[in-house]
Amino acid sequence: MALYQGIDIVSIRKFTEFYLRHACATDDIFTEEEIAYCREYRKPEERFAGRFAAKEASLKALGLGFTGSGSTGVLKQIEIIRKPSGKPDIHLHGFIKSVSERKNINGFNVSISHSGDYAVSVVILTSERAGGGGH
Repeated sequence: MALYQGIDIVSIRKFTEFYLRHACATDDIFTEEEIAYCREYRKPEERFAGRFAAKEASLKALGLGFTGSGSTGVLKQIEIIRKPSGKPDIHLHGFIKSVSERKNINGFNVSISHSGDYAVSVVILTSERAGGGGH
């Protein structure tokens, strides 16, 4: 079995500044479902920051870099959903899904936490085949 992990931390204050200046940029980063979920909360920017951290942690777990911009649509291909239990989960789409399939990823685990001015996320991916099938 192969394990892949990624972690990311986001300043909620900095993300809030970005969100307030570029609210339309959320469409390049988040799916409609993610946007609807985050906007249900009094401080949606906290939820957006947590999901952004989870997306970056997912890229790290997959061994991919981040371009610094969601405009390529890569971040939108990583969707952080909420299970009925409240636990976050990952759904992959497009190119990111094909990368996951090439690595034979069959287990996804994501955790998101908010505390003070920070949102943090840890992502662990598992593959039944040792080495995960390569790149």
